[in-house]
Amino acid sequence: MPQALPLALGIAIPCRSEVRRPKRTSEAKEQTLLITRPLRSKNFITNIRFGLSPLVFKLHKNLSLHYLLPIDKPLIMTAQHKNKIWTWIGSIFGILVLIVAFGAMFLSARWKPILTDKIKEGVYNGSQHLYRIDFKSINLNVITGSLALRDVTLTPDTAVFDSLKKKQLAPAHTFEIKLKKLQITRVGILTAYFKKRVDVSEILLQKPSINMVFNKVTKKPDTVKDEKSLYDQISKTFKSVHIKSIKIVDADFDYINKTAANKTKNSIKHLDVTVKDFLLDSLSGNDTTRFYYTKDASFQIAGYKSVTKDKMYTMKVDTIMGSTASKKITVKGLKLTPLYDELTFVRKYKIQKDRYNLDFQKIEFNGVDFIGLNTDQKLHAKSLRIGRANVEVFMSRESPPPPGLDKGRNYPHMALKRLNMPTIVDTVKLRNVDVKYSEFNPASKKTGAVSFKALTGNILNVTNDSSQLSKKSRALADLNSLLMGVGKLNVKIDFNLTDNNGQFTYSGSLGKFDLKNLNPLSKALGLIEIESGDIQHIDFKANGDLRSAKGSMNMLYSNLKVKLLSDNIDGEGTKEKGFLSFLANAILVKNENPQKGEAPRTAVMANTRINSASFFNLMWKTVFVGIKDIVGVGVVPEKNPVKQQKVIAKKIREQKRADRKAARKARREKN
Repeated sequence: MPQALPLALGIAIPCRSEVRRPKRTSEAKEQTLLITRPLRSKNFITNIRFGLSPLVFKLHKNLSLHYLLPIDKPLIMTAQHKNKIWTWIGSIFGILVLIVAFGAMFLSARWKPILTDKIKEGVYNGSQHLYRIDFKSINLNVITGSLALRDVTLTPDTAVFDSLKKKQLAPAHTFEIKLKKLQITRVGILTAYFKKRVDVSEILLQKPSINMVFNKVTKKPDTVKDEKSLYDQISKTFKSVHIKSIKIVDADFDYINKTAANKTKNSIKHLDVTVKDFLLDSLSGNDTTRFYYTKDASFQIAGYKSVTKDKMYTMKVDTIMGSTASKKITVKGLKLTPLYDELTFVRKYKIQKDRYNLDFQKIEFNGVDFIGLNTDQKLHAKSLRIGRANVEVFMSRESPPPPGLDKGRNYPHMALKRLNMPTIVDTVKLRNVDVKYSEFNPASKKTGAVSFKALTGNILNVTNDSSQLSKKSRALADLNSLLMGVGKLNVKIDFNLTDNNGQFTYSGSLGKFDLKNLNPLSKALGLIEIESGDIQHIDFKANGDLRSAKGSMNMLYSNLKVKLLSDNIDGEGTKEKGFLSFLANAILVKNENPQKGEAPRTAVMANTRINSASFFNLMWKTVFVGIKDIVGVGVVPEKNPVKQQKVIAKKIREQKRADRKAARKARREKN
């Protein structure tokens, strides 16, 4: 038999060959396999190395090639032997699973009543007997460390709350919670039992109903420091409590304020809340990077849409979100959209009613003090950024103003005083806000409008908080915009936040401006058409209050020419008053300032506000008085707006009666 060196690979070479097993000899102590294969070739002996061992090919005279493969173990393991091994492995694994499963069932059954008592006892004692928790059933899985409570209710004990309130130890907020299922996952049960440390991966509350009630409470200054911390209350039972995530999904949330004269309730649907990294131990209470033991508590409301109670608007909000870690509250896609067109809307009321169309792409509070907001119901933010936004206001003079209404109470700084919540906003930032005010004039039967495009600027110290007002009592606004989309306008307003008479001062300037851009406003509301006029510069300043405003103005202009128009109460359209227009341009209107050889004219402006006029109405009408004086028509007495409205209303009634009479006559003739 040909000799061969051991082959380390120990593989069988597949071939159509004769297979013979050689007898064991003393020289060959290894078991070998001889494979003979015919080969048509010359006699040769070849050595090929695979790794460390050679494979010897030897050609005999019978032209057969012999392969000698040494092997240490049998080459072929029977299927029966393999199946026996896997059967043993599967049996052992199955037995282990059964032991663990039965053990888990035993522990779950044994620990359910213990956990039930511990949970109820922990909530009751941990809340100083203020809260009680109840649930229908508890499911415990020891293997996965999961716990589920079903039909859960958390309710405060009003008697205990009243007792704590008398002792000045009551919390500002109480909660009432109802939910179908409370899911707790990956609880370290053995760690909690043996090491007194509670580690939880997640607590999930799906579609709960939450009532949050605010009560104004006071605390004794000498006892605040003596109160036990939350950790002190649980330290005898656990060394620490760590929860990676707490999620409240799709909650119905009601916020009830019992401190107001009348109890108020605000409801929010589809609220999501996420609390991250809650840690309660001996050090977390003093960790300034945490908000009530958490690294972050965030909320989000998405896809809110409703119809207002008066059925006149739809309100839509894409998202409202906030985060204690970033100290931000962001509102995106806020829209207040009227359900009717302009005239249809206002004619549904018997009195004057403003129609609003609002579209705020983004409103963002930055640097919010969430602790003060929660404990003291005080909103303090470093800044409030508004923009991009579009604000449209429409009003009709067809109807009389509401009896007894004085729009002076709606001055910005007077309305700020009426906010129920103490508010401090260091800076209000307006960015790219388009503002449009339009008004229907029944005399011309047309709507006039004035617009301020890309309104941008800052308002400093917006507050109604008494402590802040004692330090700074004025709010300062510095605003820039494009009048009618083209004229660069700057306005500065200084609000006296403590004056009961609504005192304020304002000043402004306008750069180069073509006066014909004001025709959409002047033709409809002033019955004046501007044929030409170029402003080089305007600047003004005035002092105002709830009743009036007065100040001074400079205006440089040239090439001014106007047309006077008739009213359109009879429905025949506005017409040019040719002769009066000629007289106005020839005698009254001064077509430039300064005129040749003269010094520039200035004006003293003064205006008294009527009750139905707004803050901005007082501002622009005072400026208009100054413009008329410089232009030369200031000597023409202005009609009393109240009497003028009554005259217009009388003419409208007469015209309506004539229209009805003509309609009846037409029907009779047709019949």
